[in-house]
Amino acid sequence: MATIGDMDQQPGNRRGEIRDFLVGRRARITPAQVGLPTGARRRVAGLRREEVAVLAGVSTEWYTRLEKGHIGGVSEDVLDAVARALRLDDDERAYLFDLARSSRRARRLPSRREEVEVPSRVQWLLDSMTTSSAFVRNGRTDIVACNPLARALLAPMFDSATVDERGRPNIARYIFLDLGAREFFVDWDAAGASTAALLRAEGGREPRDRALRELVGELSAGSPEFRGQWAAHDVLMRHAGVKRLQHPDVGRLELTFQSLDLPLSDRAVHELIVYTAEPGTASEDRLGLLATWAATRSGAALATRR
Repeated sequence: MATIGDMDQQPGNRRGEIRDFLVGRRARITPAQVGLPTGARRRVAGLRREEVAVLAGVSTEWYTRLEKGHIGGVSEDVLDAVARALRLDDDERAYLFDLARSSRRARRLPSRREEVEVPSRVQWLLDSMTTSSAFVRNGRTDIVACNPLARALLAPMFDSATVDERGRPNIARYIFLDLGAREFFVDWDAAGASTAALLRAEGGREPRDRALRELVGELSAGSPEFRGQWAAHDVLMRHAGVKRLQHPDVGRLELTFQSLDLPLSDRAVHELIVYTAEPGTASEDRLGLLATWAATRSGAALATRR
C-alpha cells in the first residue's frame, strides 16, 4: 500500500505537491504584512487567491490554475512575480523553480539513479582534517564518505540498525526510525524538521529518483513525526548552524557545522559537512578526545591490514 509520503512523490501527483506548497505559503502571510486591509470576515488563513494574483500582477483565474498545479509552461518572470508575492525565501524560490522544471517531464517513470563514486582525492581531503569531523552526504542524506573523527562522533548513527547493507548511515532514517536519535540529538525536533525539509528540496530537484521515493515512503510508514514534517512542505537547500549532541562516550557537545557544495557529478547533489568546536570550550576538549581515539583506532586498523 502506498503511504502518504510515497504518494505525493508519484509523477501523477506533482500537481498536488505544487498545490500544497503554494497553499501553505499563501496561508502564512497576513493581509497586514503586504499592506492590504484586514476584513473582519475572512474564511481563509492568510491571503486569498485573488490577493496573491493582484500582488503578482496576474489574473485570479491564471493564479488559480497555477495553484492547481499547472506550472510546467509558466515563464521564469511570472514565477519570480509569484515568489515575490508569496515572500518566498531563496530556498523556497529555488524549490518552486525545480517543481516547474520537473513538471515538464512528469510523465516519465521514476528511475534508480546510479550511485556516484567518491573520488580518492575527496577521501584524502577528509582524512587530512584531523581536528574536525567531516563527511560527505548526498541529497537523500546518505553519508557516503567520512573521516575517522566523523565516524567516532556519529558512532550511534553508524552503529544503528538503520544503516544499509553496506553499513552506510542515512541521517533521515536514523533520526526518524531509531529511538536512540532522540537522546543523541539534543534538539531532536529541529534536527527532524531540517532533515525533512532537505528531503523535500531533493524531491523537487529529483522527482524521478526511485530510491528517494522509497525512503520517503519508509519514513512515512514508520514515523508520524516525519509525516507531519513532510506535510508542512518546508524546504531547505543547505544547512549550517549549531548542533548539540549527547555523545555516549564523551558527553555533551556543542558544535558549529557548515555545509559546502561538493560537485561530484553534473546532477547529483553532494555536500561536505564539517563539524568544529569553539576554541577554549569543553566541547573542544571532548572533540579532541574523540579525535585521539579515532586516530588510534584508525592507526590500529591500518596496521592490521598490513
